[in-house]
Amino acid sequence: MSRPSSAGAVGGGLGAGKAGGGKHGGSGGTAAAAAAAGVSSGSGFGSGSAAPASVVSLPPAGLPGQPPELTALFECPVCFDYVLPPILQCQAGHLVCNQCRQKLSCCPTCRGPLSPSIRNLAMEKVASTLPFPCKVGDITHTIYTLYTLYTHYTTLPFPCKYSSSGCLLSLHHSEKPDHEEVCEFRPYTCPCPGASCKWHGSLEAVMPHLMHAHKSITTLQGEDIVFLATDINLPGAVDWVMMQSCFSHHFMLVLEKQEKYEGHQQFFAVVLLIGTRKQAENFAYRLELNGNRRRLTWEATPRSIHDGVAAAIMNSDCLVFDTSVAHLFADNGNLGINVTISMC
Repeated sequence: MSRPSSAGAVGGGLGAGKAGGGKHGGSGGTAAAAAAAGVSSGSGFGSGSAAPASVVSLPPAGLPGQPPELTALFECPVCFDYVLPPILQCQAGHLVCNQCRQKLSCCPTCRGPLSPSIRNLAMEKVASTLPFPCKVGDITHTIYTLYTLYTHYTTLPFPCKYSSSGCLLSLHHSEKPDHEEVCEFRPYTCPCPGASCKWHGSLEAVMPHLMHAHKSITTLQGEDIVFLATDINLPGAVDWVMMQSCFSHHFMLVLEKQEKYEGHQQFFAVVLLIGTRKQAENFAYRLELNGNRRRLTWEATPRSIHDGVAAAIMNSDCLVFDTSVAHLFADNGNLGINVTISMC
């Protein structure tokens, strides 16, 4: 049967299991959807009032484990003393200590203007990061400044924003956005084709959501079943969806008809695992069209629902055929696709 959706009509898959020669009926469920969206936690430099410098006595031996090159980064380019809060910078970001700044008309590093005064509150906020020794006398003091953290920002690891959901990775700031786009711990969205369902939640809540909010989807048991897409001649964009359960996992079978080019409609068939990408690597699937002494086969690794149907279609990582091929295998407007799931 078919029903309307934002992308067109959505067909409910009809099928018969054929594993072991027996037929298996569909199974449904009424479990309530349990949305459990991951809690985002970002890391970064905040702004605020300057933190006062703290002074701690250290042994005359110096700062174990800290290279002298580190403290040299904080030397004023004029007097070679350390730049301490309040930290002011030129328009290009160069620092000079406050005492020397009062005597200068331009930045000693880039010769740019020192006015207007730009205070770097972000650097001052983290005043307890890394120590460096005092240059006066024989007593080594520890004075903390955010500039240390700033100069090492390119190597400082930040936790994934889905760490509260279980991700243990800490990454370079430039790698963090790309990782979070594909992080296995980010919330899952509803895997049904189309954009009408806005649900998102944990992986464990996906199947309860499907059984509660998408009851028209048929579920068949067994690793070898027939996915019957009815009324493939329906106009416009149409989706057919069915679930397959085997090997203690659930798979979503999707057949989409789209008009990729004007006047040229194509069908795209793909299998998604209700699971992670790592879990999907343990399985393989085969889609097969048979009829009129012809056979069309596609074999691949199922995609995780994290990737979605759209990514598979965009990359042509699925079974693709046009309407003329579909009619070669169709019977009275209905198209049967043999679906076989196997473990690798």
